[in-house]
Amino acid sequence: MPKLFDQIAIRGVEAKNRIWVSPMCQYSATDGVVGDWHLVHLGSLATGGAGLIVAEATGVVPEGRISIGCPGLYTDSQVIAWRRIVDFVHTQGTKISIQLAHAGRKAGTALPWSDHRMATSEEGGWQAVAPSAIAFEGYPEPRALSADEIHALVKAWGAAAKNAVKAGFDAVEIHAAHGYLLHEFYSPISNTRDDEYGGSYENRTRFLKEVVTEVRRAIPESMPLMVRISASDWVDGGWTIEESVALANELQTLGVDLLDVSSGGNVSAAPIVVGPGYQVHFAQAVKSGSTIVTSAVGMITDAHQANEIVESGKSDIVMMAREFLRDPRWPLHAARELGVDIAWPLQLERGKIN
Repeated sequence: MPKLFDQIAIRGVEAKNRIWVSPMCQYSATDGVVGDWHLVHLGSLATGGAGLIVAEATGVVPEGRISIGCPGLYTDSQVIAWRRIVDFVHTQGTKISIQLAHAGRKAGTALPWSDHRMATSEEGGWQAVAPSAIAFEGYPEPRALSADEIHALVKAWGAAAKNAVKAGFDAVEIHAAHGYLLHEFYSPISNTRDDEYGGSYENRTRFLKEVVTEVRRAIPESMPLMVRISASDWVDGGWTIEESVALANELQTLGVDLLDVSSGGNVSAAPIVVGPGYQVHFAQAVKSGSTIVTSAVGMITDAHQANEIVESGKSDIVMMAREFLRDPRWPLHAARELGVDIAWPLQLERGKIN
């Protein structure tokens, strides 16, 4: 049996394989409430045999959403809407996690297919916030958060995590990557504060650690807690892989079970060298320097490539995004390519090639 199709248990949750779906924004929620598009999109991924799906970046407060079309998890109506999706995913034997997020200085955009980047006030837009009043290239200058506002956001993450439990999610992932708020705090590129949340490594990572502590306290002991990080800013003077390894060990001590290792997103013109598996070495470095479970991402598209990543011990899990957009049933096809006979949904069996 190729290791890619081995089960993996984390706390009280067992995923049927190591092929997981990365969170992918759909920009299709209404007032933060997910609907039919999300049911069909995430449902198709569940029928395709993924072990676990991480649902898209979901705001812990209205102003934390990336766009006016992004979902939230701060109202009862949002909980009910998510529950419908979670229940269907579970009928397929697939697990599902929410990704709780705050977009920071990159929040409040219009829909990506709009003819303008930032949402207007008439569309429901708002002023973004950040650790410091430093704009991401092409975006308006954000307002720097006060310490009291930071403390309130920590509580908001905890409240959203409790809502995730109510909605029936199997796990919670904290989004601390890609130039969004938590990443903005730990990266010296975007954080020039001189209080307890800025300056030293310890201070810049404080907000993330407080969020982790709050979320871990808000969810059951049996529920896995994951964190997505950007392992490197890809520029001199930015966040480094060495700091990521140190952070991994600290987060594990605080109750994090899995580090979802991505990179970049906080510097618009970072010289990122893109190619097949181009971020896997970051996950491998974290795995080598800690005992935390890791997932690897970044142009993983081929069944043999994905299996080699897991078989060789570079990472425990592979997460894919765009490949699942192209083929929601990628795991079913990958199993055949690797010589594994796995069950297909009964409704799809006529399409199975033996």
